[in-house]
Amino acid sequence: MAEASRTTAAPTVLSVVIPMYNEEEVLPALVSRLRPVLAGLGVEHEVVAVDDGSTDRTAELLAAFRLGWPQLRVIGLRRNSGHQAALTAGLDRAVGAYVVSIDADLQDPPEKIPDMLELARAESLDIVYGIRADRASDTGFKRWTAGLYYRLVRRLAGPSVPAQAGDFRLLSRAAVDALKALPDQQRVYRLLVPWLGFPSGQVTYERAPRPAGQSKYPLGRMIRLAVDSVTGFSAAPLRIATWLGGFAFLVCLGLMVYTLSAHAFQHTVPGWTSLFIGVLFIGAVQLVCVGLLGEYVGRIYTAVQNRPTYFIGHDTAAGGQDTGVGAGTGAGDRTGNGNGNGTGAGASVPSPAGPPTGSEDAAARVAQGLRQGS
Repeated sequence: MAEASRTTAAPTVLSVVIPMYNEEEVLPALVSRLRPVLAGLGVEHEVVAVDDGSTDRTAELLAAFRLGWPQLRVIGLRRNSGHQAALTAGLDRAVGAYVVSIDADLQDPPEKIPDMLELARAESLDIVYGIRADRASDTGFKRWTAGLYYRLVRRLAGPSVPAQAGDFRLLSRAAVDALKALPDQQRVYRLLVPWLGFPSGQVTYERAPRPAGQSKYPLGRMIRLAVDSVTGFSAAPLRIATWLGGFAFLVCLGLMVYTLSAHAFQHTVPGWTSLFIGVLFIGAVQLVCVGLLGEYVGRIYTAVQNRPTYFIGHDTAAGGQDTGVGAGTGAGDRTGNGNGNGTGAGASVPSPAGPPTGSEDAAARVAQGLRQGS
């Protein structure tokens, strides 16, 4: 009977993927804004919340909201795997004809999702980017570093990378399947998605400040994202190492001429300073070149290991049972289900098919408890 109901159900038109890590403070505000937006679309939809190994009460709050929101699907990762890995987990398991990815911090407005869907349908687009036309809410340092990052990646990866586009975007099923078939492990979707070359459009918006909680992208992670972007999509750093080596060779020739001249005129002692600087310069260039080579060798090592980028602790779409298989790196099936014995938070939450008895009260009690505990 349950099998028959699944085969006759309307197909899911839209999936909304939300990677999150320790977002208990902002989660009630996210639900209060996102749910009416999706309800107003009038299409079958699902919300795929990917809990990236949160250590706060994010999983508890998601379970409470899910009782009265059958479209909410919770995927819990066994450990904190990173933002891009959590986004990969959501894209791998989303079933909608269109998939929207959005962060939980509400800096990207969910009210723009209907505009994205309408534009994709009207112009038969596979990708619709959310473009941050106004970043006045960010700090001056954040705006400066973001501008530097986008100028760098556009110069290395090409002008197809839209400026000021983060991970707020809409993808068609064809684009999602193409992404799933890629073998990349260290994924940077800001560059991977434009690389596909699918027809695309843009929706602009004003970036809002975070209503609660703290940013999960500190300076260290921003630098790591920039390094992954550069080394994953361009061999330019290796060419820079070559040019540095050539420049160092010319400097060595100049120092050689200077040294021979000093020796001919018997001024060998004053030349010690220039020789010492030359040795330091050559050593610095060598270290830079070795570091650049190390970045690429490290990526090769990661690819050879072929380890999954994430492991699923539980997925409520599987009736609350754990699924102990993570993402692979090939074009084959990345979402096979297993019978793992993990005990991730929320694994015992009933499936969406169950009756939502007392759901709104439960969600309200959890939200109230969070407010009192903060």
